[in-house]
Amino acid sequence: MWLGPGLLLLCLRGCFSLTGPGSVSGYVGGSLHVQCQYGESYKDHVKYWCRGPHDTECETLVEIKGNGEEKKNGRVSIRDHAENFTVTVTMEDLSLDDAGSYWCKIQTFFIWDSWSRDPAVLVKVHVFPAPTTVETTLPATTPILPLVNAGYLRVSFIEVFLLQVWSLLSSIHFQVLVFLKLPLLLSMLCAVFWVNRLQKIPEGNLE
Repeated sequence: MWLGPGLLLLCLRGCFSLTGPGSVSGYVGGSLHVQCQYGESYKDHVKYWCRGPHDTECETLVEIKGNGEEKKNGRVSIRDHAENFTVTVTMEDLSLDDAGSYWCKIQTFFIWDSWSRDPAVLVKVHVFPAPTTVETTLPATTPILPLVNAGYLRVSFIEVFLLQVWSLLSSIHFQVLVFLKLPLLLSMLCAVFWVNRLQKIPEGNLE
């Protein structure tokens, strides 16, 4: 069927009165939002979100008609803001399988031939693995003190005492005292003792 110039112009005008972000991205387990702007003439039309490589062969996931309403289908929801001619699509709890080609589309009823196709805009959805976080704060720990019994304390005291004695014996001053000063002191004491003894002996006994 041949289209008249006015009808063809109306079709072309409708095809270019729907715009979208082109591509959006999110992380696994997160969510993303898509906003598509449509012309005022489509204010009362049904808007829908579908998935597939081509707009003519895509699977409708969720659709809506009416201002301020929100329709939800599983993890996908859509809301129509007729006051500013915007439709918002939200995808939640993303997975890697959600990546692909999606379409913002508006349902039209005024063309019934082979040229008929709903206004559509392609939106590429990219989903990335969830970012990993590294904990830099170490958890608080309670210091563990060793169990000490009385026997261990006695052994430790003896070890400390022996170490002190060994340290004393190994000192140079102590060695000089033991090997030089002490013999001299003993010799002097012996000499004094011997002289005192000689003085106490009568002279007659010395012969």
